[in-house]
Amino acid sequence: MTTAENPIRTDFHVADLAQAAYGRREIAIAEGEMPALMALRQEYAPTQPLKGARIAGSLHMTIQTAVLIETLVALGATVRWASCNIYSTQDHAAAAIADSGVPVFAYKGESLEEYWEFTHQILEGKDWTANLILDDGGVVLGGVDVA
Repeated sequence: MTTAENPIRTDFHVADLAQAAYGRREIAIAEGEMPALMALRQEYAPTQPLKGARIAGSLHMTIQTAVLIETLVALGATVRWASCNIYSTQDHAAAAIADSGVPVFAYKGESLEEYWEFTHQILEGKDWTANLILDDGGVVLGGVDVA
């Protein structure tokens, strides 16, 4: 379901959701350039090997990362995402992922305060707690209580 079909969905923060269509076109192009992830989708999506995985992701929010996110979802995972860098987000990629229903918290040029808030947002959501973390740089792991 896209946000157009569910306009009250607010579990995301991106620069401009209107960029989602542009991001979707770019994702389609990138899928053609990422045959390994596409092969994983084709082979394993029917069996949902990641069903029950609740993944908090903190990688650069780019078109290529969008392909990874959609692969994780296709394999059964539930995902929440933030960018690991305040300058690297491709806003159209973040918009497309948010529009697909994945909670994503990222936009290019976010403040450091927003960066930390977004990092916390991926760890905790309504009726959701991460049980797996994908983290580029260890920032998310620094905020996890492992006791």
